[in-house]
Formats: sequence, structure tokens, C-alpha cells
Amino acid sequence: MTQPFVRPDVRAFLDMLNGLNGPKSHEVGPEQARGMMHASRKLFDQEVGELAVIRDLAGGPCPMRLFDARCERGPGPVLVFYHGGGFVLGDLDTHASACAEIARLIDFPVVSVDYRLAPEHPFPAGVEDSIAATRWVADSPAELGRKVTGLIPCGDSAGGNFAIVATLALRDEPAAVPVVAQWPIYPAANPTEGYPSFTDFGEGYLLTREGMDWFDQCYAPDRKDWRYDPLHQDQRGMPPTLVVTASLDPIRDQGRAYAAACAQAGVSVIYLEAEGTIHGFLNLRKALPSAQADLERCIAHLKLLVA
Repeated sequence: MTQPFVRPDVRAFLDMLNGLNGPKSHEVGPEQARGMMHASRKLFDQEVGELAVIRDLAGGPCPMRLFDARCERGPGPVLVFYHGGGFVLGDLDTHASACAEIARLIDFPVVSVDYRLAPEHPFPAGVEDSIAATRWVADSPAELGRKVTGLIPCGDSAGGNFAIVATLALRDEPAAVPVVAQWPIYPAANPTEGYPSFTDFGEGYLLTREGMDWFDQCYAPDRKDWRYDPLHQDQRGMPPTLVVTASLDPIRDQGRAYAAACAQAGVSVIYLEAEGTIHGFLNLRKALPSAQADLERCIAHLKLLVA
């Protein structure tokens, strides 16, 4: 492989990260790894900042949090967000900054889903929570305080997997309102297949082969179940789709394959690859200033799909 293009801010971040001598997340166990993720958020991600509404929601199938740039609004779509973290890490707080910024940029309510995590709750607990939470939002419950007319499932990494799976589930058994678009961000879309990017970027680019193997052991999925590998399903009839990848990501090719499968199935799809950056850039906007423009570009294209 020829040397890939790496943005200057990404190069500086990787040099710093790869020079650290401490243990890796997969070496310390789930609880400590979750604490490490929270600590790194304060160092590498932007503050949540001001927003008209940030409040936890009660009454749903799992904890959720509403982010909205407006205190009140008329009927409209809601973006349902499933956080990344390899099905093992992450929660409402680790992705609060990203959700708040998405809410500001797109001017739709964003509901973040705090699904159960492995290994305490292995496959399919987390994805079942995510599907149930999306159906709950579709019903416009009083706790939400919003009249929902459509859904936009969205998530990063493992959450990108959940976004696709939830959209497939609601395609086959519709909720109270339609899914108007989906937005998987560097998704684990086809984890049972091997791709060149897994080898090319599996070491030295933040997300590693060893880390991914540990996530998979914790999650303990049924590898034949489409709720783990959504490319086992035909994608025909899926809503307009925005697929986003990072060029230096070991699971980049899974996102590419998913975008291609959507196009081959006749789905209206936009594919964006963030050149010269890494997996997780959505949560690294303080460490990687260039990631803000990536997010804004994504939102601009998502608005076109929803419109």
C-alpha cells in the first residue's frame, strides 16, 4: 500500500496517541475502559455548549436524552442517535457534544439512545433496545413533547450498525411514522467479511484489530444473524441514505460496501468519505479541528436527502 494522505491535525494527534505508554482499552476490562473513554472525551472533544433543550427522557424502553435547538417546535422529523463504542463503551455523556452540535446544525430534535452494553448484556440486547427506542419515539410520547412525523436513524461505528438494523426492522415492520432517511457514520455494516482496510489501517490509526477483536468477544454475536451483519439482508426499499466513512479507518470498506449495496438495490444514497482522517472523528473535534467541517458537510447533505 502506498502511503495514504493524512491531514496535518490527524498526523499530530496520531503521533501523540501512538507515543503514549499506558494500557489500551482492550487490556483493562470494560469498566476501566469506559472510564478511559470519559476521560479522553474531556481532552479531545468539544464542550457540549449551550442548547435550548437538553433533558433526559423517562418512560421509554431504555434511558434516552433529548437535544433540541428550540424550546418548542411544530410537527417534524426526529433524528434518533445510537452511540458508538464497539457495543461495549459509550453512553449519553460520551456523545453529548456530538448530539448537541448535530441538533444545532440540522435544526431537528435529536434523541440519543442509551442502550444496554456488552459484555454484561451481549447481543442482541443493545440492538433490541435501539429498535424499541426508535418505535417509542415514533409514537410521539408525551414525555418527548414533540409531534414526530418521521424518523432519521443515525449512529457512529457500532451505532452505525444499529442505525442500519433499526431502519431495516422498521422497513419490514413499520412504526407509527416512516423512516425518512438514515445516516450511518463509519458503520460496522458488514462485520463478518474481511476487507483490505482492516489490514491496511488496523494498527496505528486509533481503532485497532486487537481492540475490535475484544469488542467482538464481549458482544458475542450470532454471526449469521442479520441484526449483527445487516448486509445479510436485501437493502431494497430502504429510505434515502447518507453513508459516511473515514479514509484511514480499518472498517472503512464496510461502509463502502454498504453504500454500494444500497445503490445496487435502487436506494437513493449519498456516499461521503472524509479523506485523511480516522475512525471516531465525530467525537474528536477539539483534537481534530478539521472534523468540524466534516460534520457540517454531512449535515448539508443530510438536509438535501430529508428535503
